Amino acid sequence: MIEETLQDVDLVERVRAVLPSIAARAAETESLRRVPVENVDELRAAGYLSALVPAKYGGQELSLTEVGTATRLLASACPSTAWAMGLLMLHCHPIANFSGELQHEIWGSGDEPLICSSVAPVGKTTRTKGGIRLSGRFSFSSGCEHASWAILGFSLPNANGDAEPHFAVVPRQDYSIEDVWFAMGLRGSGSQDLVVEDAFVPHHRYEKMWLLNTGQASGFATNPAPVYRLPFAPVNSLAFPAVVLGAAEALRDLYRDRIRTRVRSYTGAKVVESSSALMRLAESSHELDAAARILDGHWSEMDARSLSPDIAGMDQWVTWRTGQTYATRLAVRAADRLFEAAGGSAIRDDNPMQRYWRDIHTAASHAYCDYDVAAQMFGSYLAQVAPPAGVF
Repeated sequence: MIEETLQDVDLVERVRAVLPSIAARAAETESLRRVPVENVDELRAAGYLSALVPAKYGGQELSLTEVGTATRLLASACPSTAWAMGLLMLHCHPIANFSGELQHEIWGSGDEPLICSSVAPVGKTTRTKGGIRLSGRFSFSSGCEHASWAILGFSLPNANGDAEPHFAVVPRQDYSIEDVWFAMGLRGSGSQDLVVEDAFVPHHRYEKMWLLNTGQASGFATNPAPVYRLPFAPVNSLAFPAVVLGAAEALRDLYRDRIRTRVRSYTGAKVVESSSALMRLAESSHELDAAARILDGHWSEMDARSLSPDIAGMDQWVTWRTGQTYATRLAVRAADRLFEAAGGSAIRDDNPMQRYWRDIHTAASHAYCDYDVAAQMFGSYLAQVAPPAGVF
């Protein structure tokens, strides 16, 4: 439970206070290939990890503007930490709409457990009395080594025989973690594989994904805070663009500081006097500002929509989902423009610019961040035609 002395301090300011120490451990985070325990402890003490835990279990039920802004800021210090811890924090949102029985199992002890995920519906299931039996290998479970529970994806046939995505929530003793996370970027996110072998999942621990998006899940309204009225997908995905934007802004700041003193080795020319360097800085800054305005605007819209008695419909859902992806695209483009002109020293291991660049591209490779998919969805919506098969 968050300490009472912190409740009057804005989450963004609490996170800002721990940025220096988290930034100082960024290289260690990469080397460990997971978030250091010290980072987890500091973010827990700052109240970041309880931001979306229901109040009745000691959480804060904060707005998406607050958690999005805090996550973006955290990424400026260590994208790996922001990615993994951001997802663990956001997973409290869907759990608050699962059955009350599951909520009590997870949060009733007051121990502030963390929840990881791998939500692609790859699990294999068989129905059994009282629930299902689940097996499978679930990849890219960021921050899993710090979690006590996991949200895992699988499908079950509906009345027409069509596969419907579901989420099962599984306790730590029912899965193993395989150390497979050797990646170009976000190396410290610890996005390992989870392996489940014939685990029993009772009915109260799984839900249809679509019910979590439409206010029909079994635990909907068990927590009255407005934030829990919002659909699962755009909330759960908030960290993706926030991390890319925060990392790109940090890279931009490093580029700006670098060109002030950089002198070209072969000519002795001062880079800051080069029109092209200044133009790159200007255009990338405009793109980052545009991305920030998109995200800030959508987070504000989501917060406002949560106060409505009506559940957000497809109009809002499509706009939020595709806008997040476009903001990611803008941030990647801005970062690439700067990094390609940052000079040879930017590629050295001891230069954080290369780490931010690798982390940005790794984060943007997530399926949700694929703008080709998002553009098909948004274009289909605008043209009022059915989206192509496989678009989500």
